[in-house]
Amino acid sequence: MPASYSERERQYAGQRDDQRRRSTVLARLRLATFVAAMAVLLWWLGFDGGVAAFVVSAFLLVIFAALVLVHARVEDRAAWCEALRVVNARGEARVQRDWEALPPAGPPPGLDIEEHPYAIDLDVFGRASLFQWLGPAATAMGSRRLADWLLQPAAAAEVRLRQGGVAELAGLDAWREHLAAFGVYTESSRRESIETFLHWAESPAPSFTSLRPLQVAVYTILFLLWPLALLHFTGVMPNTLWGVPLLAGIALSFFTAGSVTRVFDRAGAGERALRQYAGVFAHIDAQPLSSALLAELKTRLSHGDGRGAPAAMRALNRILSFADMRRGAALLHFPIQALTLWDFHWLFALERWRRAAPGVRAWFEAASEVDALACLAAVHRDNPDWCFPAIGGERRYAAVALGHPLLAAGRRVANDVELGPPGTVLLVTGSNMSGKSTLLRAIGVNAVLAEAGAPVCASSLRMPPCDVQTSIRIQDSLERGVSYFMAALARLKRVVDAAEREPEGRVLFYLLDEILQGTNSAERGIAVQAVARHLLDAGAIGAMTTHDLNLAGEEPLKSAARLVHFTEVVDQLGTMRFDYRLRDGLATSRNALRLMQMIGISVR
Repeated sequence: MPASYSERERQYAGQRDDQRRRSTVLARLRLATFVAAMAVLLWWLGFDGGVAAFVVSAFLLVIFAALVLVHARVEDRAAWCEALRVVNARGEARVQRDWEALPPAGPPPGLDIEEHPYAIDLDVFGRASLFQWLGPAATAMGSRRLADWLLQPAAAAEVRLRQGGVAELAGLDAWREHLAAFGVYTESSRRESIETFLHWAESPAPSFTSLRPLQVAVYTILFLLWPLALLHFTGVMPNTLWGVPLLAGIALSFFTAGSVTRVFDRAGAGERALRQYAGVFAHIDAQPLSSALLAELKTRLSHGDGRGAPAAMRALNRILSFADMRRGAALLHFPIQALTLWDFHWLFALERWRRAAPGVRAWFEAASEVDALACLAAVHRDNPDWCFPAIGGERRYAAVALGHPLLAAGRRVANDVELGPPGTVLLVTGSNMSGKSTLLRAIGVNAVLAEAGAPVCASSLRMPPCDVQTSIRIQDSLERGVSYFMAALARLKRVVDAAEREPEGRVLFYLLDEILQGTNSAERGIAVQAVARHLLDAGAIGAMTTHDLNLAGEEPLKSAARLVHFTEVVDQLGTMRFDYRLRDGLATSRNALRLMQMIGISVR
């Protein structure tokens, strides 16, 4: 049995504290060594301390430099242990559904969910949402891939491939932990976009019309500059001819500075994110993976110049580090550029790298899929009693012990649920607060998880390939001048239209909560019957909830509906409670007046 998240959090917190104590000691030693070196050096300069004083000062400075390197490594280890601690703290928060302890999870930038068929109703994003519970992924692209999977149902064959990958990664606790730690360790880089870099990497030609003339000019200048300078300073040719190629190089650097800088900026866009991805690529590449999808994704990371994505990204980061001298060491840059044409060499190296690494985007997309699969694998690891759903076969949604995955285990109540076949509808009735809307969301959220490739909160689930449409959480809009009733009508129109144009091989799966409750009961009854008739005729399957018990006695629901209900339980002391158990038949109780009295509103 793997150690619990809380146990590992404590272990990593202890290791982090050990490294921080070492860091404090090393920082003091650095200071003491530097002060001693400066004191000896000043004494040597001021009092002519001889060779011995100079050697001691130099020795202390060497020790200081070594301590700087060691201190940096200790600081890195402390930061890594803290990242691992955070990963396990978040793991425990996911298990406990402690939403305050998890990072906020709005939709990724540029993703509009206002018109999505179920994202708002089923709490895909936001506080206490699927996305917050599953994430965050280690990389920004992994988070976007996870979001896409939650919003776009996959084909049955793709779902089965993802399930195999999720099952394999679920057993790799340490590997998933370290992958997630990359995201925490470089969390600031998640805000960086690498699209500019990808556009540069995929561009068919460099920014210059051709690098060949530039290469000829650079190498000709250097071929003349260094031999002539050597001849001059050795006295063989006491003239200043070497100044001609020097001035030519400075002029060339000046006139091409803008173009060279633009190339470096495009290639180095999101530089911290690129360093993160280099670590992620290496981490994936080092792990043997056998499931069909993971093996194929790992193979994608080997495309390029034969060295594979990890080596290629390390090489790119080295090039960018050297090219960054123009910003990181500006005082040294001018003389070095004038004497060596430094920037041009790294420009040429970047071009060689770009040409030797085609299909760079495929590396990032493969890593994002592995990252998203690792998020889903954590669900399987944390909930071994949940099942992988069977997608396909009969057009029926049949679940045993189905619960809402966003509720903690101690609060969750499971029910057996069956929807379909086409031509039928599950009609859920019950009193206020009894669990009708939660049931609809549990059905829908598990369908979303199922078609993303994740385990679902049920003992077993079989469902057809389906497209979910919901009408649960309706909001009016003062800005757009849309009333609640018109917003509800518009949502129902989208559901009906989607059912009537559902492609072959898929089934529309609808979840409708209290249809048109903003109008009078007579018109609502007619409207509900019309909507139900459209959905039944289109072959859709789904569930509706209602407080209006008369609807069950009117066609088409009278002959097509399977009736189930929730109810409250009142004990001998008159206390009302809910057991959230689904029962067959029509609801027989109401509780609105009792609830009013419970909160202190008198009923006369």
